[in-house]
Amino acid sequence: MYVNLLKSLNHLHPRAWDFVQLMRMEKPIGIYLLLWPTLWALWVAAKGVPSLSNLLIFVLGVILMRAAGCVINDYADRNFDGHVKRTRERPLASGKIAPREALVLFAVLLVLSFALVLCTNATTVWLSFGGLALAACYPFMKRYTFYPQVVLGAAFSWGMPMAFTAETGALPAAAWLLYLGNLLWTVAYDTYYAMADRDDDLQIGVKSTAILFGDADRLIIATLQGLALLCLLLAGARFALGGYFHLGLGVAALCFAWQFYSTRAREPQACLAAFLHNHWAGLAIFLGIVADYALR
Repeated sequence: MYVNLLKSLNHLHPRAWDFVQLMRMEKPIGIYLLLWPTLWALWVAAKGVPSLSNLLIFVLGVILMRAAGCVINDYADRNFDGHVKRTRERPLASGKIAPREALVLFAVLLVLSFALVLCTNATTVWLSFGGLALAACYPFMKRYTFYPQVVLGAAFSWGMPMAFTAETGALPAAAWLLYLGNLLWTVAYDTYYAMADRDDDLQIGVKSTAILFGDADRLIIATLQGLALLCLLLAGARFALGGYFHLGLGVAALCFAWQFYSTRAREPQACLAAFLHNHWAGLAIFLGIVADYALR
């Protein structure tokens, strides 16, 4: 139903669906994976009662920045995506959208995102430039380093310190434990994503942690997920989170165990399914945080 609603935009403009696909709005998994950690931080910063204005700012900001990230990613990969089976029909790779049009859309999305940040405070505004730099440089990292997933993790986590400064005006040291936990988790799930394209990436010379880790990929992913849970556990102790939060972490751990088991044959579709499954882990942790503050 959601996808059909987006496709109906073609009645307003014949190319609307092409731009929807460029922003990946028909595939909301990226929004979820960016949204849940941002809401973790917002709820913890506000001790369970975030302001309505900040909630709206960060939810809308996540949607806009994720769309912007997809646009600049496809712009950077426009000469590579055509050689990968899963991405060859993307609007830029297939020629449905011109590179200049993509850059204009990227700029519009950034301006809208910055307008939202201007509704917070000076500290958050200054932090937003760091997030912009990470989002803009990530798509090009796969040409120069085997660690683009680390840059993605840094970018996907940047909304967390911004949530603290927007809500409280301060950035406690323990907030960086949340940041590090999410960064490690992002590297783990995006490695599953890269495993689905590993054969194609090897042929066209694109780098990733999936290629770097080789046969140790699943073991390293499990280790990263374990370290992420440890960071979140330590952050929970610093912020006095209790049993419901720990229950959320437990559900996330079960999600990680399922992902490890389901990818034992390293089939591309299984790796992609494991990547998508991380939405539930992030949601479980968020619900644990909400319940901990609401029911303590």
